[in-house]
Amino acid sequence: QVQLVESGGGLVQAGGSLRLSCAASGRTFNDYVMGWFRQAPGKEREFVAAISASGRITRTADSVKGRFTISRDNAKNTVYLQMSSLKREDTAVYLCARAKSHVPWERVGDQGEYDYWGQGTQVTVSS
Repeated sequence: QVQLVESGGGLVQAGGSLRLSCAASGRTFNDYVMGWFRQAPGKEREFVAAISASGRITRTADSVKGRFTISRDNAKNTVYLQMSSLKREDTAVYLCARAKSHVPWERVGDQGEYDYWGQGTQVTVSS
């Protein structure tokens, strides 16, 4: 059984920074693509960023490009989301997820390609 536990969320002023962490259980963490998604109140869940199993390839949503960076430490079974220049519209619950085995890279933005999810961590950006 895979468990994903996010941490690092909180309240931050617009323009500030936060780093989210997602700790994963299981021995095969470094075999899988990992992703971050977010869901704001009254809105659908949306893709934020994904990182390949090796960590060499990343993809970031246009809405956060240049401000958010995804990374991973396979030795620690942890994936990170560094968020900077935060805006009020970044307010949401942020969830990390593990992709299904051998997911095509062109589909890493599709939440249907992820089979394990964390509970999420709240990020609130105030003006």
